[in-house]
Amino acid sequence: MNLGSILLDSLRASVSINAVVYAMAGVGLNLQFGYGGLLNFGLVAFMLAGAYGVGIAVVEFGWSMWIGIPLGILLSVGVGLLFGLPTLRLRADYLAIVTIATGEILRLFVRSGPMQEEVNGVQIGGVFGYDGFANAFFAVNPYPAGNYGFGGFSFNERAMWVLTAGWGLVALLSLVVWILIRSPWGRMLRAVRDDEDAVRSLGKNVFNLKLQTLVLGGVIAAVAGMMQAVDQQAIRPDFFRTVVTFTVYTAVILGGKATILGPIVGSVVLWFLIQFTDGLLKYLVDIGWLNLASDQISGTRFALVGLALVLLVVFRPQGIVGRKEEVLLDA
Repeated sequence: MNLGSILLDSLRASVSINAVVYAMAGVGLNLQFGYGGLLNFGLVAFMLAGAYGVGIAVVEFGWSMWIGIPLGILLSVGVGLLFGLPTLRLRADYLAIVTIATGEILRLFVRSGPMQEEVNGVQIGGVFGYDGFANAFFAVNPYPAGNYGFGGFSFNERAMWVLTAGWGLVALLSLVVWILIRSPWGRMLRAVRDDEDAVRSLGKNVFNLKLQTLVLGGVIAAVAGMMQAVDQQAIRPDFFRTVVTFTVYTAVILGGKATILGPIVGSVVLWFLIQFTDGLLKYLVDIGWLNLASDQISGTRFALVGLALVLLVVFRPQGIVGRKEEVLLDA
């Protein structure tokens, strides 16, 4: 291992499917949190709904994956209504409490579900989740067999198809959010974020606007969950732990909330830093400059990335591409 290979691995990680999933989920969270001011700490529940919608449609019902996609979207809408209807008329902190609790409840619910055996003897459901349900996606792969890229920065045809579809969806969904935010609906949403009472005094239905924002952002996060499931050809309940939500928050804040490019830039930079610090620590251990056990490297890596994020919040609270006025909402 040398510094060149560490840099190449970090560049690969910055555009990997992980970066795609967190960028896409960040676009949805940015609509809710950045533009709408909604403290949704249960974003991972929307991702779970999207992924399980596809898995259940294919494995349990024998439907096509393409039918499973709208099913996942419908499930995410149901999660949004479950989150929003009882809480959005109350203070913002109630939404935070309900969403983080409901997200974990949903994960534990699907984890403790009944397990059964398929015809070939493979167990599905419960902690085993679902496998092998995205064959229809790879059946339409337009890339011939081979590697694409240069040197160490290359991907096989399977990875290229996933990344092409994933980053294409990120661009498309970002464009949709850009159009929404520049519409009268989006201007009213930002007004609600800045001064909810003023908007209500003008006769606007703030509750409906918040509910629409929560559901729309959740649908985008559900698509991210589907993309992750398709790439891994597997769904497990423990893929959707609460820490995923806070990692998405990290990407949004790092890039800059209430900006179109913020979640994308934040996800790319975050995964570059995670991989770079991991490779650098291993390199320093190999050459004898550090004395760390292999199981200590991961924790040290996240500690260093966390320190970098703290310094960013202190010296540039608006994020990499953010605007300073967006973090002064109470001024």
